Amino acid sequence: MSEKSLQETYAPHMACFGCGPANEKGLHIRSFPEGEEVVATFDPETYQEAFPGMLSGGIIGTLLDCHCNWTATYHLMKKAGADHPPCTVTADYTITLKRPTPTDQPVHMRARVIESTDDRAIVEGELIAHDKVTATCRGTFVAVKPGHPAYHRW
Repeated sequence: MSEKSLQETYAPHMACFGCGPANEKGLHIRSFPEGEEVVATFDPETYQEAFPGMLSGGIIGTLLDCHCNWTATYHLMKKAGADHPPCTVTADYTITLKRPTPTDQPVHMRARVIESTDDRAIVEGELIAHDKVTATCRGTFVAVKPGHPAYHRW
């Protein structure tokens, strides 16, 4: 795919395990704006399984956490009229595993901001496999200020 993701565009040197383009052992989540949502596709591998044919809940949590975080930071950037997103971190998130997530084909993520202020956004997201929602996420993502350890990560 030649189109650059949000991560590749705004944080090409980031080493986050879930979404960092520069982490050679990471998941390399690639998120793309699509209307009012941000979408991503992820191709699971067997070493990420909890049991044969099904994705680990920890991997699911990482996928949704990172994807929803990028949904928040992109929203805050657009809301502020900025040309670069603020660095955001996860303040809280809840994952609901609705059914096992098969690993036999790519999974899809969709996320949207449901509430925001100048420095934080509440995001809801979902993981979809075989046209069924297998997991959901709701989280709060906050823009950090100078002095925070993550401030310069992208």
